[in-house]
Amino acid sequence: MPLGPEALQAVWLTLQLATLTTLVLLLIATPLAWWLSQTQSWWKGPVGAFVTLPLVLPPSVLGFYLLVAMGPAGPLGQFTQAMGWGLLSFTFTGLVIGSVVFSMPFAVQPLQHAFESMGRRPMEVAATLRASPLDAFFTVALPQARTGLLTAAILSFAHTVGEFGVVLMIGGNIPGKTRVVSTQIYGHVEAMEYAQAHWLAGGMVLFSFVVLLCLALLKNRGSRVLP
Repeated sequence: MPLGPEALQAVWLTLQLATLTTLVLLLIATPLAWWLSQTQSWWKGPVGAFVTLPLVLPPSVLGFYLLVAMGPAGPLGQFTQAMGWGLLSFTFTGLVIGSVVFSMPFAVQPLQHAFESMGRRPMEVAATLRASPLDAFFTVALPQARTGLLTAAILSFAHTVGEFGVVLMIGGNIPGKTRVVSTQIYGHVEAMEYAQAHWLAGGMVLFSFVVLLCLALLKNRGSRVLP
């Protein structure tokens, strides 16, 4: 069998992590992207820069500070211990938190571009029809930004699947608990098990190609979400 039980377990854990991370990201990124696209506040610049920070920070740096924050002396670690939840480092929950932070720009930016390209006219028309801002957001803004929403979901899922540095720093490489596909490949290479590494790495290449193909099809359909 090309893939052993440990590799299949890593694949399943990766899919769980990517799915949960994508759902959490869409819940957080949608209102944040809407605010960034509509606000004229001075805070737009700093907040936008903070959201984009994972794009330029080395994953090991981001993973290190997240690990410190989740540790016994960190603010998040102290909070979770006070609540009786223990420490989140080297747990699946910790991986989800790290993945959400690391993939945030891949969810926020496509949505923000979609909302900005929509312009203000549709919301103004909805207001003249006496729709509340919340109703207009769900019935006008979100449907018009559906391509951006789909792009954000695809990018968030794919980016989470391909994570390595952050998940290794936060979660380590614990079988069945924090070992995902990227760290499984790393383990195979360290053990010089190149045949097993080829199967997983080849699957990642195929997955990445499919993701890029889907994004190209979205762009060819007239989407202005991606540059």
